[in-house]
Amino acid sequence: MLSKLLYLLGRIFITMYVRLMLKLDVRLHEALPDGPVLFALNHPSTTDPIFIQVLFPKPLSVMITNKAFKIPLLGAYMRKMKQICVTPGQGEQVLEEARQALESGRSVAIFPEGLISPSDGFHAPRSGVARLALKSGVPVVPVGISLVEKGCKRIPVELDGEPDVIAWYLRGPYAITIGKPLRFSGDPSDKSLVKQTAEHIMENIRQLAHESRQRAARMV
Repeated sequence: MLSKLLYLLGRIFITMYVRLMLKLDVRLHEALPDGPVLFALNHPSTTDPIFIQVLFPKPLSVMITNKAFKIPLLGAYMRKMKQICVTPGQGEQVLEEARQALESGRSVAIFPEGLISPSDGFHAPRSGVARLALKSGVPVVPVGISLVEKGCKRIPVELDGEPDVIAWYLRGPYAITIGKPLRFSGDPSDKSLVKQTAEHIMENIRQLAHESRQRAARMV
């Protein structure tokens, strides 16, 4: 009961902020499939895991760096909302938690780059998105996000004893393009297949982000 209440309150707050502060533009290439899906997105700002919660009608488990879970109150809230803590060195355990969430019927979101995207492009994809897609067998829905850099406040911080940068997107155009579902099968221990699958997913994300970038530029 408490989890549902917290979810509803959080969703109301996020929706209000998005409507007031962002010029949200969402395009869908194809209707989402029934059942759980794995959303794979680029990651231009720290606020992406927050904003994407308003896109889908059902609760979503987002794979988020363990550093965010160490922030007082926020970390406890995210755990209550069944967000997935991504801890370095625990890749298999994290993927298994995500696979179990998908198996239970809950959709999961992953940022294949594993880092905030550079302002002028993308990082190479890591293997997690491909291994999770192959392990779970659920459809992968690529998503491309674009924002306007001048609306992004990049703040140097120290998290978990290491220097980092928080990229808060405060206001402005926020364009999202949701692509057609992709389906993969095969052995998740096959390194060649995993690399090929990860790059295929990331290439779709890049193309969708380019579409979003064109729309965001027209909203300035």
